[in-house]
Amino acid sequence: MFKFLHAADIHLDSPLLRLDVYEGAPAAEIRGATRRAFENLVQTALAEEVDFVVLAGDIFDGDWKDYNTGLHFAARIARLREAGIPVILAAGNHDAASSISRSLRLPDNARVFPHDRPDTFRLESVNVAVHGQSFGSPAVRADLSRGYPAPVPGCFNVGLLHTGVNGREGHERYAPCTLAALREKGYDYWALGHVHQREVLSAEPLVVFPGNTQGRHARETGAKGCILVTVDDSGRAAIDFRPLDVVRWAAAAVDAAGSDSAYDLVDRFRRGIPALLAANPEGLTVVRVRVEGATPAHDDLMSDPQRWESEIRAAAAEDGGERLWVEKVRLGTHSPRATDDLPPDGAVGELMSLIDEIGSDPAALGALAAELADLEKKLPREFRDGAEGWTPDSPGWLAGLLAESRSLLVRRLMKARDDG
Repeated sequence: MFKFLHAADIHLDSPLLRLDVYEGAPAAEIRGATRRAFENLVQTALAEEVDFVVLAGDIFDGDWKDYNTGLHFAARIARLREAGIPVILAAGNHDAASSISRSLRLPDNARVFPHDRPDTFRLESVNVAVHGQSFGSPAVRADLSRGYPAPVPGCFNVGLLHTGVNGREGHERYAPCTLAALREKGYDYWALGHVHQREVLSAEPLVVFPGNTQGRHARETGAKGCILVTVDDSGRAAIDFRPLDVVRWAAAAVDAAGSDSAYDLVDRFRRGIPALLAANPEGLTVVRVRVEGATPAHDDLMSDPQRWESEIRAAAAEDGGERLWVEKVRLGTHSPRATDDLPPDGAVGELMSLIDEIGSDPAALGALAAELADLEKKLPREFRDGAEGWTPDSPGWLAGLLAESRSLLVRRLMKARDDG
């Protein structure tokens, strides 16, 4: 029997999308979160006494500000060397984007796959063969897995690959391949990287995305970590997820239906705090709160949204202490009267009908996505890629955006009519 850890997408020293610039943010916890998650990975490897570790790309996050990032990584790899634990890694797209990470000299227990061809590393002590190839450029569009060698007879064969497989929402289709082709390769375990959401694509053989080791923004919710793989004497592998993150993202939905006041909505959020804390009993949880539904309190919320965001933050601080912090509050409520008293055959009714028609027509949504392409190029990277969830290529996201815009237009038109 032997054991190994499979991790990917460490993004060492990547900031958690500038969270530390928010007033009142727990900056000490947020700063260096990716480093501490990697330290947890090393500690897990030592505690489990694993036979080796595989890292499936994006160890770094592009070019470093200085060499401290590389020195930190090398020092932790050296800790594993002291315990006799080899580390086998393949560079991903972010690693290939760095000009200085390629010059980093690692301890001799680390083995990095070449970028110009696939190769095989043998671990004779446990009779394992690890096959892989690094990225040589930030955007590899070829199917690298096609060139991987045949499995080594009599060995437990691991394929190490940074890939989008045949496509995953929110991720570039780097090193595209098919699940069927991976299965047909004859390996016993595929250790994948690049996709930040943990997923088991196949059980026979195991084809696994471990997800990233530390969530970096509001769309990367839930526990993040690595996979502990245990292989029995018959060569059968079993997997166990091990959390490593030190800052965990969560989403809290507050249903406004039936509420009579804005204070009632704050209390509804407060009642959900124990569940948020129970889901992450040891670390810091960063939560994005979404208040949705029809409520008479809508006008109060909209008249002073900063006040009610502060009320929700205060509730989190009172009941969650240092273990819970509200990153943002999104108000998506509307008045119960909605559009009932608007003339359906008037100009406003025609506008609402048009918005509804676009939202239910895939072709119209596609045309809208094309119209937004120029705007997308002008947005900051952290907005496009991170917390705000800018995904105009997703019909569901566009339909939701239209629904929010529809509600905003109706409120303003009704107010203008009432004031008039």
